[in-house]
Amino acid sequence: MDIILKQGVKGLGDKNDIVSVKPGYARNYLIPQGLAMVASASNRKSVAETERQQARKLAKHKEDAQELGNQLAALTLEIRTKAGESGKIFGAVTPIQLAEALKEKGFEVDRRNITMPNELKMLGEYTISVYLHKEVQPEIKLNVIED
Repeated sequence: MDIILKQGVKGLGDKNDIVSVKPGYARNYLIPQGLAMVASASNRKSVAETERQQARKLAKHKEDAQELGNQLAALTLEIRTKAGESGKIFGAVTPIQLAEALKEKGFEVDRRNITMPNELKMLGEYTISVYLHKEVQPEIKLNVIED
């Protein structure tokens, strides 16, 4: 019996896969548990349409992320902070400060998506990375200068 999996089943397949199983396994376990549906012609068309729409959404999301990434890559941020004579910052530059600086420039980026090499505790130039999409992670130049 051919079925379409509604979600991944270990040892059987991933979501939207069409697999062949024994009729009893499908009728008594997979279908009642909501893990699968019968692979009729209409269900196959429905799944194909859903996959096509989802692919279109993912492509649009990636395109938007690429556009934002290109804008961010051309950007140089400046963070002003208090520092001692040796150039050591009082405290550290955090992703929260970077997200606020990006917001002031007109870019809405979640602080959890900002990756720094490590805590920035000295004045100088750094490179930070922003996660926008699994394939789009632009690097931004950051200048930490004394206030």
